[in-house]
Amino acid sequence: MKILSIITLSGALTMGLAHFAAAQDQAGPAADPSASRNPAVKSPNDITQAALAKGHNSFTKAEARARIQKAGYSDVKNLMLDADGLWQANALQKGQSVHVALDYKGNVAAQ
Repeated sequence: MKILSIITLSGALTMGLAHFAAAQDQAGPAADPSASRNPAVKSPNDITQAALAKGHNSFTKAEARARIQKAGYSDVKNLMLDADGLWQANALQKGQSVHVALDYKGNVAAQ
């Protein structure tokens, strides 16, 4: 009786694994090739003055500071992440004190 139970169990496992393997071969949903590209983070060399976008920001504080500095700002102080996902700070640009912000896409803007 034990042998029959073992054979039945191993057969069921084999069938289940075969079904799982077949499911792995099926392609999932594909990205729409006509959809616009909207990278979350631009290249470190591509810093723009585009309009800032609200959204979940994955930059760390150190990355945000470095990105703002790379955009031409110095003496970055009071760097804080706000409720809209924008890193906000006070900085200097050409000797002038400005308020600067960084969005989740990597865009930097000043007031």
